[in-house]
Amino acid sequence: MLIVADYHTHTRMSHGKGTIEENVIAAIEKGLKAVAVTDHGFAHIAYGMTRREARDARREVDALSQRYQRDITILLGVEANLTGLDGTVDIGGEKGKYFDIVLMGHHKAALPSRFSDFWHFFMVNELGLAGKSRKARVTDMNTKAYIRAVEKYDIDIIVHPMYAIDVDIGLLARACAEKGTAIEINSAHMLLTLEQICLAKAEGARFVINSDAHMPRNVGDFGFGIQTALEAGLTEDDIINAAGYSGKLPKNLEAMMQKKREGEL
Repeated sequence: MLIVADYHTHTRMSHGKGTIEENVIAAIEKGLKAVAVTDHGFAHIAYGMTRREARDARREVDALSQRYQRDITILLGVEANLTGLDGTVDIGGEKGKYFDIVLMGHHKAALPSRFSDFWHFFMVNELGLAGKSRKARVTDMNTKAYIRAVEKYDIDIIVHPMYAIDVDIGLLARACAEKGTAIEINSAHMLLTLEQICLAKAEGARFVINSDAHMPRNVGDFGFGIQTALEAGLTEDDIINAAGYSGKLPKNLEAMMQKKREGEL
């Protein structure tokens, strides 16, 4: 299995250790065809980008895209935060202004939209205040929050599902399949079981294998993700950043690739 794009990498704008250009150079050295810089969204208390950083990064990515246009496609993205049970995500209408690709997931250090969201995501999920008897109801609420976000926003990839909160992977995968959102197999933080990956595939979901690199040298490190995908019985036809994938891309990625083909980027 050959993976040709890394859509989840971090830089110093969040808690990565390198620059945008260092990630790009690392991706080129690994032979990748595309790389996305996806630092944390604005609501992340510890590592979130500021809007000024997003604006400056947009300019830098545009300049680097010209410099390295013969070598690689460079995308500016964001690892957005799910902040509300109503599906609120912390980038709002900023996507079209700054970002080419949107990744989204729950993060412990993201500032919830309202106190009720803080109570649910932190007190109920992470501290377990609801108790075992209400676990099914809590999981249902978590799942509906993810699905509402997928329905409300143009989200390209759901990152590391099952991180800190439980979701019904089958229901989430079905919603992602309908919207054209890929589910991540994270090479740094494998949280999905083989059974859950198989269930998501049965619901029609497509997958993406990412490095979640926090240092330039880890860009394009897909070993664990590839191993997991193969053990789950996935093929390149299931994985949107595999060399042999021939299906539909998430619409934002398809639009970017079309611009690349037409020479606009």
